[in-house]
Amino acid sequence: METQIYNQKGKSVGKFELPESIFGLPWNGDLVHQVATAMQANARTPVAHTKDRSDVRGGGRKPWKQKGTGRARHGSSRSPIWVGGGVTHGPRNEKNYDQKINKKMKAKALYTVLSEKLRKGQLIFLEELNLKAIKTKDAVAVMNDLSSVKGFEKIVGGKRPNTFISVPAKGDVIKKSFANIKTVEVDEVRNLNVVDLLTYRYIIISQPTESIAFLGGKIEKK
Repeated sequence: METQIYNQKGKSVGKFELPESIFGLPWNGDLVHQVATAMQANARTPVAHTKDRSDVRGGGRKPWKQKGTGRARHGSSRSPIWVGGGVTHGPRNEKNYDQKINKKMKAKALYTVLSEKLRKGQLIFLEELNLKAIKTKDAVAVMNDLSSVKGFEKIVGGKRPNTFISVPAKGDVIKKSFANIKTVEVDEVRNLNVVDLLTYRYIIISQPTESIAFLGGKIEKK
């Protein structure tokens, strides 16, 4: 299967052959959902933490004797039913939310979303992304030029992050030039994942020959 390849001025510079194994897969919503939710769970860092009755200070002495007071029996003032006592079944920061994801599942889910992005016209291949100096102005110019590509008219002017640029290697020039453009995220192709593809509407892959060669080896490398 062939697709157009563009330069950073938004002009077509030829065609590129795409592997069916990466960009020709049918949609599999169950697989994508399973991998995406597992990745989000693995990235979760528990913060909320409550103390149970063993963590709360005090309560070592029995509040009153077992019998003869006319009151209910109690063994500790740190009981969860007492004000100032421990919390029952509250959130604990030692809870582990990790979920296992098979390597082949993770890779196939990534290929599935890439295939869907290509079908929807939300994926563009860039011959090369090259900026001479660290200038936000130059990065903005690149985005404006790419907005001339059919289907990518809305990559500029938005208020929310909507464009993900994948590059083989992220140098300081590209990283810092795009840093002030809040709608754009730039990262290396090795970090490309299902969550990023689903988060951003438009995907730009720079230097497709090198990038796709890496993507094709994901199952073997990881």
